[in-house]
Amino acid sequence: MAHSFYTDSLSPQTRVQAALQAIAQRDPVIEAFCWRQTPADPLPAPAAGPLQGLAFGVKDVIDVAGMPTRYGSAAGEPEPRAFDAACVAQLRAAGAQPVGKTVTAEFAFTTPGPTRNPRNPAHTPGGSSSGSAAAVAAGMVDMALGTQTGGSMIRPAAFCGVVGFKPTFGRVHRGGMQVLCDSLDTIGWFTRDTAQSRAVACVLLSQSAPLQPFSRAPRVAVLACAGLGGLSPAAQAAFDGEIRRLQQAGAQVRAVALDEEVAELTRIHGRVMRYEIARGLLPVLQQRAALMSPPSREVVAAGLAIDQQEYLAQQHRRAALARRWQDLFGDVDFIVAPSAPGEAPPGRQSTGSSVFNRLWSLLGWPCLHLPTGLGEGGLPVGVQWIGLPDGDLALLEWAQALPR
Repeated sequence: MAHSFYTDSLSPQTRVQAALQAIAQRDPVIEAFCWRQTPADPLPAPAAGPLQGLAFGVKDVIDVAGMPTRYGSAAGEPEPRAFDAACVAQLRAAGAQPVGKTVTAEFAFTTPGPTRNPRNPAHTPGGSSSGSAAAVAAGMVDMALGTQTGGSMIRPAAFCGVVGFKPTFGRVHRGGMQVLCDSLDTIGWFTRDTAQSRAVACVLLSQSAPLQPFSRAPRVAVLACAGLGGLSPAAQAAFDGEIRRLQQAGAQVRAVALDEEVAELTRIHGRVMRYEIARGLLPVLQQRAALMSPPSREVVAAGLAIDQQEYLAQQHRRAALARRWQDLFGDVDFIVAPSAPGEAPPGRQSTGSSVFNRLWSLLGWPCLHLPTGLGEGGLPVGVQWIGLPDGDLALLEWAQALPR
């Protein structure tokens, strides 16, 4: 039998059943799932593999055989899907078991779902991968799949206090996912720790290199992105504390100020996203406009007003900046930047700001949120590490090599 990441004494079936029990007990309060298995449902025996016994949730824009995909919208279809998405099939082949669909903002855009933040139910869990982050934070599943177009992985990871990983753009197959922004949408995952995240990465990125100790301290760039706005006192303390921690570990740390280009990348992201999402949602608008929320209808109108000439100009500038930044950061192991402006905002009318995430989504670089502590109201704060393209495993391995 293939070696499993999980070394406790529980059998794989028992681990999955424990997750189903936890969901049944906790989800009526958290509302992280929009469709879920129950403890009484028959489940197939998990395949032998490195993730055998892992129970995971799947954001409701990604297909799972036998479960509906409704996109967090009344315009979605209630019928169960015939096939798994490619990423779900990979996880299932590695021994993991999907146990339910997690809540998303409508069409993974902006209109929030009902999910509460497990750390403080009066606050948002973030979006659009709200249910996935909350399900892991509440201890209902070991791992959950999400997606990121702007900040939909890193922001909810920050607000819920879990490890969030967005891989290099294009490296996880999107077959079976509702793709709206073709050059931005990226499948990622939430876990409880970086070792678990790396185990998932090895499966979804089809890499199986053994973890090797580093023989030197890391080279780290610090990008405060101050031009995007200030941080809450707790978020600023987490950011400053991370830099001190890395310096104490012997890291070579250098600060980089690129506020004008950070602002430009953020603006480009907004135009590219609106152009692409408008065309991705247009078929739904044409058939079921009355079932879509006003923000979803409005983004279609705004995006259709952007012509192809402007879109291509934005994409060319995006490519030029990406090349320049790869040269600028080519000698560092990772970049440290804020994950979010602060703790999760109160209420569930908004999913909070993704301003510190959009440029990395535009560049397509791998991003890792690391929770570091608690701020106001017992809400989590943390920091974001960013790697160079295809440095996904190295980023996760540095996080394991520098434990907190």
